[in-house]
Amino acid sequence: MTTREMQGGAGLTTMLKAALQVLPGVNLISGVAKKGGALPDLTLTRPDRAIDPSHVAAYAEVCGFPARQHLPLTYPHMLAFPLHMGIMTDGSFPFPAIGTVHLANTITQHRLIAPTDRLDVSATARNLRPHPKGKLFDLATTVTSGGDTVWESTSEYLRVGAGDRDVRPEHAPLDVAPAGPVVWRLPGDLGRRYAAVSGDRNPIHLYPLTAKAFGFPRQIAHGMWTKARCVAALDNRLPDAVTVRVEFKKPVFLPGTVALGSRIDDDGFAFSLSRPKDGAPHLVGRATPA
Repeated sequence: MTTREMQGGAGLTTMLKAALQVLPGVNLISGVAKKGGALPDLTLTRPDRAIDPSHVAAYAEVCGFPARQHLPLTYPHMLAFPLHMGIMTDGSFPFPAIGTVHLANTITQHRLIAPTDRLDVSATARNLRPHPKGKLFDLATTVTSGGDTVWESTSEYLRVGAGDRDVRPEHAPLDVAPAGPVVWRLPGDLGRRYAAVSGDRNPIHLYPLTAKAFGFPRQIAHGMWTKARCVAALDNRLPDAVTVRVEFKKPVFLPGTVALGSRIDDDGFAFSLSRPKDGAPHLVGRATPA
């Protein structure tokens, strides 16, 4: 296993490297080409991270979290994202970062994280397996403080290609909670605002022109913003130790309007984000005590 400390964040150089991988003819360039194959045995780390209160506040504002004496449940993903990009742009990684589809994300928060905590963050790619529409893999993140695991996340990514139609779903389908009266009107610059705090400047989220280059009629919201916004709406109803799983369905085009649905179950919450005109789901999720 190779473990490597990563300096800095997911800056412009990393995003340009990701964009380079999808340019025509890139598969002819040694060291940049992505030709499929096994996942690397690579772990990237960001040890002893101090938390920047101003960045937390900017993130909370974009995602709709109220002021709290602890980090928003989804905030550690901001610390992990540079590691994810570092793995997917590494020369040993078999697939291009851009064009890889984020299908689902599961976060387990073991306890509330204080802004004064020092955090060690690590990420690795694992579990490459067949999918009906291509290949599926996980980016797994662990956050520790004082030697204790305080937060974990698994993001499931699809690389579209030749698939296996006989593969059965790994998880039972999540229910779509019927939409309630809460409707959010999302501005056209939301993707750019979230990119500014997250570092995720994938072109599909920024402008109509950059999104059209990748087959979308206009820019779309980040999947992790949609999860964060739903979690923020449920913030005061979730336990301190909680697991929140979401599956990303249809993209949210910007500007646009979405409706929140939530329902209390015996052991937690079911929630969804859907298109008001026909109820088509953008996101389905479930929160349960950890």
